[in-house]
Amino acid sequence: MQGWDWNGFFGYLFNTYLLMGVLTTLLLTVAAIIGGLVVSCVLTLLRLSPYRGLSVPARFYIWVFRGTPLLVQLIIIYTGLPQIGIKLTVIESALIGLVMNEAAYLAEIIRGGIMGVPPGQSNAGRALGLTPAQVMIYIVMPQATRIIIPMLGNSVNGLLKTTSVTSVISMEELLRRTQILIQEKFLVLELFTVAALYYLVLTSLWDIAQRHIERHFGRAHSKVTDAEVR
Repeated sequence: MQGWDWNGFFGYLFNTYLLMGVLTTLLLTVAAIIGGLVVSCVLTLLRLSPYRGLSVPARFYIWVFRGTPLLVQLIIIYTGLPQIGIKLTVIESALIGLVMNEAAYLAEIIRGGIMGVPPGQSNAGRALGLTPAQVMIYIVMPQATRIIIPMLGNSVNGLLKTTSVTSVISMEELLRRTQILIQEKFLVLELFTVAALYYLVLTSLWDIAQRHIERHFGRAHSKVTDAEVR
């Protein structure tokens, strides 16, 4: 039985081919989180609308994309849509699937942050003559952001790992490139360990960045609170 191959492990620890997979994973994560935030903001506004014609479709979208696996969604987008004449490349399918899936979760995070702001804050803004848009921009969102940031950070952490699901449609991110090398070199444990280390490094670096961001917004909130007390 073949044992652990240290030469194979260290030989691929800084492999250019795998590092390009890491870069692809990062680009997918950034694109998905940005696109997801844009779509989720629209979904949140529709979800909070008093008009059922707007809120019901948003609820349905969130229900569908949170209630079905991303893997199934990607397969439908990449292999199912061509049956009705919609052909997308691997990159397009991966990005659309990640953005649409992430938007459903982010919409609920943003909605939860907005709902977490006491109603009295909005009432006070309206009493001062602010429009609903001004109340949302200047009163609600600054306070909701403090609630949203930690959960948003956790979503980014999860998304870094979730991008590996796109390997099922042959998106050449880190996991897919690892699988390709395994088929060629048969270093299963060694290469999967290298991939796991890369994911661990990425999520650890993001954890550091997330703590910094949370401290920043925490200090900003503390300054505002102190000013209000004075």
